[in-house]
Amino acid sequence: MKKLIIGVTGASGTIYAIDLLQKLQANPDVETHLVMSPWATKNLSLETDYTLDQIKDMADVVYSDRDQGARIASGSFLNAGMVIVPASMKTVASVAYGFGENLIARAADVTIKEQRKLVIVPRETPLSVIHLENLTKLAQLGAQIIPPIPAFYNHPQTIQDLVNHQTMKVLDAFGIQNETDKRWEGN
Repeated sequence: MKKLIIGVTGASGTIYAIDLLQKLQANPDVETHLVMSPWATKNLSLETDYTLDQIKDMADVVYSDRDQGARIASGSFLNAGMVIVPASMKTVASVAYGFGENLIARAADVTIKEQRKLVIVPRETPLSVIHLENLTKLAQLGAQIIPPIPAFYNHPQTIQDLVNHQTMKVLDAFGIQNETDKRWEGN
């Protein structure tokens, strides 16, 4: 069973995390470990009709972002990697510079040091040079940057279609089989 850490930060785009959790909940081969920042929980109520309890119920294990003693804060916790979705620029900077002020940043730091898969779904626009440098630094450290940029070859009709495509990209990064969205078949 793959164990996947999911960090949700205060950037706009909480729906991306919800969709990922829903699709992973339906996959019996993946165990999810969820951490949400305080601003992520605030955005949840601002951007969606979901409650915090509903989101927690989608995960197998839930941690407080202040729990630096959690299993996911240690390299001895074997897992397939971590995704931060959405990733605020504050969290991106914290991870890029190893400033593990909360469990999301600490788990990402451990993911990097253990050379496990780290996926960052940054949600900010426009991007400043500072943002780009921090994202570049993470990419140079091996993180995969998968911004939520929509594709249109699949003729999306709804916001959910756009979200599905993003979730497909994240699942693909971890080698998790999925048919979340239409794939390019050539022309």
